[in-house]
Amino acid sequence: MAYRYGDRNQCTMFPRSIEEYVTTDDPVRVYDAFVEALKLGELGIIWEEDNVGNSSYDPRSMLKLLVYGYSYGIRSSRKLERALYHNVSFIWLVGGLTPDHKTIARFRKENRPALKNVLKQCARICIKLKLIDGNTLFVDGSKIRADASINNTWTEERCVKSLSRIDARIEEILQECETVDNQEQDSPSPVQLPEELANKKKLNAKIQRVLNELQVTGAGSINSTDRDCVKVKGQQGTHAGYNGQIVVDEKHGLIVNSDVVSQSNDYNQFTNQIEQANQTLGKPCETACADAGYADVDDLKKIDDQGIYVVVPAQEQAHNRPAGPFDKERFTYDAGQDCYRCPTGQVLSYAFYDADQNDRVYQIADKTLCRSCPHYGVCTTANSGRRIRRLANEETKKKLRRQYQQKQSQDIYRLRKQKVELPFGHIKHNLGVASFLLRGIEGAGAEMSLLCSCFNVARMIGIFGVPTLLANIRGLTPG
Repeated sequence: MAYRYGDRNQCTMFPRSIEEYVTTDDPVRVYDAFVEALKLGELGIIWEEDNVGNSSYDPRSMLKLLVYGYSYGIRSSRKLERALYHNVSFIWLVGGLTPDHKTIARFRKENRPALKNVLKQCARICIKLKLIDGNTLFVDGSKIRADASINNTWTEERCVKSLSRIDARIEEILQECETVDNQEQDSPSPVQLPEELANKKKLNAKIQRVLNELQVTGAGSINSTDRDCVKVKGQQGTHAGYNGQIVVDEKHGLIVNSDVVSQSNDYNQFTNQIEQANQTLGKPCETACADAGYADVDDLKKIDDQGIYVVVPAQEQAHNRPAGPFDKERFTYDAGQDCYRCPTGQVLSYAFYDADQNDRVYQIADKTLCRSCPHYGVCTTANSGRRIRRLANEETKKKLRRQYQQKQSQDIYRLRKQKVELPFGHIKHNLGVASFLLRGIEGAGAEMSLLCSCFNVARMIGIFGVPTLLANIRGLTPG
């Protein structure tokens, strides 16, 4: 069998145009059409064709470069620059433009607020294409590393200890300098001591600034590289990072809203995320679902009060832990007498209100009854007897627990993993996103928005196919 051989010196009669570099059904054309459908003014990207001075790169082309690069896991500005010379689809996408890595990095940094709004417009395009119904929404969070080392995280205790060691070393250096001044000929390196002294004083000033900030803000810790990141714990250990939040629609698993919070857990985030998603939808959803990490009754009540069906299990329900013989659920509440009755029939009356935890505390009046009870040591070990805490929204808590146990809720909850955990899997494993590249919560939020938009576009390609999706996007009413 004969072989075909390539010839790099082969000449063609007519040079090809860039338009011929990619086929009509290449996915890159979808990303091109998607960015063309975005309203740059609403994103916050300034468009001034008549601007005087040195010419700058077309902001729409720069946005196309970022969106397409992020979609294939190419996020580094240097790798994006290289792709503009070696990757045919990138060359076609930006029409042969070749901005350097500094220009790419500067565009991304200067347009962080605009990039954060990309997902909102992407979700609205999906709504117009009838891919998002907005009836049932799923919320989830995942920890993503920040562009900062955990070693740069400072607590007040660490600052005090470090300052003590540095002050001691500065005192030693000053004494050594004095010795060198007296016996300069005996010192092999008289220059190194003043240099080390200057470095120690600089470090001392840096730590002192961090300590002052900790004392003023009352924060538990501060990372000196990225002030907004927090200490997060994941499968790979403890790192400096952010908690990425997404809200996914049930119909096709498309992302409606993304967010990044400086918080190591999902507590107290349910209302915030659902309300942001509802703003994008332009209407309230019918059902909102999340895992037990969001089980803050006060927070869930805000959504429940809006008439939205909430499916969030309590920690005990999520772990299928049955109530023990003396758990709070075994105590009967008497609303008329405003008291609890324990399994043995003893009464726990209202004792006081705990303002810090926003709950009412009930306690047995005669503590000797508890200590003489045969179940003392199992029910409670407190000398003051058993206490029961009743939440301000205790009835809402019971309602949500009953609601979760219904068959309808169980069917919805089973869908949760399929819908809301898939995007994080795609972002972290398929795109290889181990950490954010931009620092600060605004930068991390901008990257999160881009990554989620890329997931949505890839999902739309899978649903429609390239030719149909291209026709649908181009058929949208502009503006």
